[in-house]
Amino acid sequence: STTSHHLGLPRVSLAPTAFRASSLRSMQSYRYERGHLEVLDQLLIPAETKFLPVENHQDAWQVIRSMNVRGAPLIAIVAALGLAIDAFKSLSSDDANGLGSASGAADFLLKCMEHLRTSRPTAVNLFNAMDALGDVVQAAAEASDATAQSVLEAYLEAAEKMPAKDVADNRAIGRHGAEEILRRCGGKDKVTVLHICNTGTLATAGYGTALGIVRALKEMGRLEKMYIMETRPYLQGARLTAYEALEDELNGTLIPDSAAAFLVARKGVDACVCGADRVANNGDTANKIGTLQLAITASHFGIPLVVAAPTTTLDLAMESGDSIPIELRAAYELRSIKRPPCVSKEAPEWIPIAPEAIDAWNPAFDVTPNRLIAAIATEKGVATADPRTGKFDLQSFVAAASVGENGVASSASSTVLQQARDEGFLKYRRLDEVSVCTYLANLKRAADILGSSNPANLAAQEVGDGNLNLVFIVHGPDGAVVLKQALPYVRCVGESWPLSLHRASFEAQALAEESRLCPEHVPKVYHFDSELAVIVMRYIEPPHIILRKGLCAGNQYPGLANHLGTFLAKTLFGTSTLSLSASEVRKQLQFWSKNNQMCALTEQVIFHEPYVEAENNRHTTPQLDATVAELRKNTALKVAVAGLKHHFMHSNEALIHADLHTGSVMVKPGSTLCIDPEFAFYGPMGFDVGAIVGNLLLNLFASRGRSLGPTHEEYVLDTIVKLWQGFQNTFT
Repeated sequence: STTSHHLGLPRVSLAPTAFRASSLRSMQSYRYERGHLEVLDQLLIPAETKFLPVENHQDAWQVIRSMNVRGAPLIAIVAALGLAIDAFKSLSSDDANGLGSASGAADFLLKCMEHLRTSRPTAVNLFNAMDALGDVVQAAAEASDATAQSVLEAYLEAAEKMPAKDVADNRAIGRHGAEEILRRCGGKDKVTVLHICNTGTLATAGYGTALGIVRALKEMGRLEKMYIMETRPYLQGARLTAYEALEDELNGTLIPDSAAAFLVARKGVDACVCGADRVANNGDTANKIGTLQLAITASHFGIPLVVAAPTTTLDLAMESGDSIPIELRAAYELRSIKRPPCVSKEAPEWIPIAPEAIDAWNPAFDVTPNRLIAAIATEKGVATADPRTGKFDLQSFVAAASVGENGVASSASSTVLQQARDEGFLKYRRLDEVSVCTYLANLKRAADILGSSNPANLAAQEVGDGNLNLVFIVHGPDGAVVLKQALPYVRCVGESWPLSLHRASFEAQALAEESRLCPEHVPKVYHFDSELAVIVMRYIEPPHIILRKGLCAGNQYPGLANHLGTFLAKTLFGTSTLSLSASEVRKQLQFWSKNNQMCALTEQVIFHEPYVEAENNRHTTPQLDATVAELRKNTALKVAVAGLKHHFMHSNEALIHADLHTGSVMVKPGSTLCIDPEFAFYGPMGFDVGAIVGNLLLNLFASRGRSLGPTHEEYVLDTIVKLWQGFQNTFT
């Protein structure tokens, strides 16, 4: 070729048959039996299959450092088994006596482990493995009957268990990751995935992590196609993943790294998958260089990036990716390529592809920030970010995920998610701004309103500022909808306060009933998904805002009082015995009495906690300390409140909204819509009327601190009077 002639290289012919090797089905990334270890030289794949002997931990260090062996899980295994060769030799040659004692054997092993840590700085699996094996060694050395032999045997036993566990973990990662992708794709029959680097059999003890997800999709019959990024400069994708894809018939297509964005734009991809070399506690992920660019592409086109990582890859002590050490490889690795076996040996071992004098920056890894990661699939389940912060809390996830082995665990709520499954929500998963677009694109009613069934054409924003739920506004080419999802806990508190997901079904039913009776003041519901606790409803367009915000800004809304009075009168009258038969009311009572957890929440935070010392109480201290103390010792007030609580619990007059405050009303001049009736049950009518009037009075008193002036106070008082008059006139 012109290039090879210009560089002074011999002309070579790369015959297609040169890249055929033995089947991966019979190939392993290493071969081990006690006392003997060989590792596959991955620098020669796919042109040649060659195993390198590893006769001690020094050899293990060298094959890791030289990239003959790569892949975070496999690096840890080779390091552990390389040292196992030393341990076995000491045992079998009676050299254990030469170590002197149990402490001598422990010191030897620990010193070797420290050396192995220096082979590659970024992949945390190596460090976690050395930590775990170090604990085994120290525990064995501290036993009352410890000897050098017992310490060495303890190390051997622990190291030799690692490969089997790795394969089992990888299969679990594959299953969890595949299920997560299918959930995020809204029930699509088959999916197409884009994969970077090599994360398969050749990077692990077997099956693979991210490539394990692809294999699991194929085993489920749900894989349409996989695209493989070549992954410069070592070409792990082209040399290794492409090879595995062929052998396992994964319908793979190789692409240049620089074609990823264009591929997604032109051909379409449902999800991106990658492995990880180290994941910080907040979800920031170090992986093969090029992963950050892939993540940015995925984010731009609205498709999920799922990271596959065993928990041994999680660095829970590292708060963020800013602290992850990034390995810089030698410049010659970027400026040249290693001579393949099919090229004449007359060529140099490293064939230049760039001028030798050009400066080169060659990081082996990059760090993808958590906000670009949809989920992290581990053997213990799937971690997702806390929707309030956008960050993962992997330490909490790992601590709680032991209960999530049969499904998806959330980084902040694994325990309560298991409780949700115990309630029967077996398919529940928490949506995010990416998966919600896929979900709605596959929902015909929503897609018709939005104007597209392509998730890439939709944009979502999570805007929930309430105490309980996720709220997404999703825009499409032709319109917008709101998707509301219940969380299995009180959002403003966290997982320490679990909450039933059944409340979503009560809210959907209440919205339907209120819309039937008063459609002009209730948003229309388009869809309810009982399995995901999701309600899709009308997007209440600007300039509508939450009433509380409008009042705090000093806004006045003509018609508000009449609208609220009409809503209260129509919904309360229409669900009472004044409108329904006794048998119908009894049937309704039987249904709505099941919303007891929300009733208990009201009883706790309205009728009890404000009058006693309670963890949830907040007040300005010390300015209000005296006022609070006076309230708490006011016996007459407490007796009166107890009477109200009794009335709330025992009066079944009508289906009440039960949470009608100024944060549950959206307004603009001439329009009022009441939302969020998830507390609905059959209770006293006066509770709804009193709740909105009480909130208006709170605004009245607070307005003095905001200097809104007497005009605003007069407006609020006038609104209260007209609300009652409107309610009375419409009701009667």
